[in-house]
Amino acid sequence: MVAENTEQDTAPASGGPASLAEAPWAARPPSGRWRRATTIPAGHRWGRRDLFWRLCAAVGSGLAQLLALPPYGWWWLGPVSAALFLLAVAGTRPRRAAWLGLLAAATLMVPLVSWQDIFGVDVWLVIAAAESVYFLPLAMGLTLVARLPLWPVWTSALWVAQEAVRARWPLGGFPWGKLAFAQPDTPFVGYAALGSSPLVTFAVALTGGLLLWSALRVAGAVRGPGAGRARAFAAAAAGLAVSAAIVAGGTLAPAVGRPAEAGTVTVGMVQGNVPGVGEMSITGERMQVLRNHAEGVRDLADAVEAGEYPQPDMVLLPENATDIDPYRDPEAERLITEAGDAIGVPMLWGMSRFNDDGTRYVQSVVWDPETGPGERYVKRYLVPFGEYIPYRDFFTRFVARLEQVSSDAVPGTDPGALDVAGTILAVGICFDVAFDRPVREAVAEGGQIIVIPTNNANYNFTGQSNQQLAITQLRAVEHGRSAVVVSTSGISAVVNPDGTTSYTSPEAEPDIHVAELTAAEGTTVATRLGAVPETALSVLGLGTVAAAVIAGRRARNGG
Repeated sequence: MVAENTEQDTAPASGGPASLAEAPWAARPPSGRWRRATTIPAGHRWGRRDLFWRLCAAVGSGLAQLLALPPYGWWWLGPVSAALFLLAVAGTRPRRAAWLGLLAAATLMVPLVSWQDIFGVDVWLVIAAAESVYFLPLAMGLTLVARLPLWPVWTSALWVAQEAVRARWPLGGFPWGKLAFAQPDTPFVGYAALGSSPLVTFAVALTGGLLLWSALRVAGAVRGPGAGRARAFAAAAAGLAVSAAIVAGGTLAPAVGRPAEAGTVTVGMVQGNVPGVGEMSITGERMQVLRNHAEGVRDLADAVEAGEYPQPDMVLLPENATDIDPYRDPEAERLITEAGDAIGVPMLWGMSRFNDDGTRYVQSVVWDPETGPGERYVKRYLVPFGEYIPYRDFFTRFVARLEQVSSDAVPGTDPGALDVAGTILAVGICFDVAFDRPVREAVAEGGQIIVIPTNNANYNFTGQSNQQLAITQLRAVEHGRSAVVVSTSGISAVVNPDGTTSYTSPEAEPDIHVAELTAAEGTTVATRLGAVPETALSVLGLGTVAAAVIAGRRARNGG
């Protein structure tokens, strides 16, 4: 099933036991002679049941990546997924590669984003379909560059290019399900400290490509003629050795340019919970949510006074801890002020700020018990159809329930570097964390601890909260900082700079916690380089597609 063409100069006689029709390791050479075993040329077949094996590999690729991601967390299936995807499409025509890639993507995306069914099955399936479309050009590109020597490198670069586009377009992008996001606290995640999530994706895909490359060498050695067996086995061993070196390198990468420690900060966290968990209500019962979180702050103050927790330097509250604007509503202002008086330290409070035109800002505001509201961060990446309705007049005509999103949020533009009690927090609200830019810019502006306020109440027990936590774990490694996730209804968590978690809250329950975190100064290589690794790898991948197309035309023209 997985072996490639051998290095014979001529094909075996037709009809014999080693004929092309009987030899699943053999390729059908388009030019009538064998290609070098270092490529997967056009016309390559995986035996008589070529299409069957390709279908199995496509479905297996999607399932492997799904199981690699949280809540399953079988991270080692990430490279296997990349290898199976390539096995499905390599050697076939771009048109067939496209629909095989679509099959693999749908197998991944339909169950992965099933939590979107809170907005309706139609919305869920449309989003899954839109996400799957990006894998068509990826598959077509992979089958082209697999015809070139060193194809494990070029195919891995194409994975980065696909994810780069998917994270930007349309409507600001939706990067869920990246290869990198299945590696929150694994050896691969260390590469985030050098090149953010794109370099992690590249390392995962490269490892998968090398595993396939080695498997093809072994299959060729076992099934092929004896003359080249030793060389084939040696090549396979070399491929496996490089794969092992990539994995080992990830464990060492964070040590390169590691930020310096800058003292400790004691942080309080309040998860107030919301009524109607899992129902389609963006804000829930708004006054009840506000009261839950105000009471949570007072509960924390009581626990500190009783000696159950140390006195925190600050208290962090989630996105949408109040959706009643305290700048406009005296009762909301009173509840927040009284909570601040009880705990006696600055709070970072998630709230909606409404504008005169009916739009709103999703913010985290520093609320000091003495001076009141101060610095604020406005969420930069908003959830389409959740926090705003693009082309509202058009879409609400067909999906009336979208009118439940009664006001459109407006995105912010500035990095979330907020001074709270003398510590600079790098704040990214909820969906922000899925994108490389917001947290990176907040850290570059001096952020010493990463804070991700979030509201996942619509998605409890669907795996979405676990997936978002995994992304935060990657961000912690990427920037060499401790990170805190504080959620309305879970999962709230404390993340160490190496990506491991030291605390996680239950879902759909009130929770308070105090953690001592190490602040950091300075930046990692990834923070300094920004989008440079992603751009370089994307250009590399797309450039090799162009090279493969040119080489193919020259071969057909006899040049």
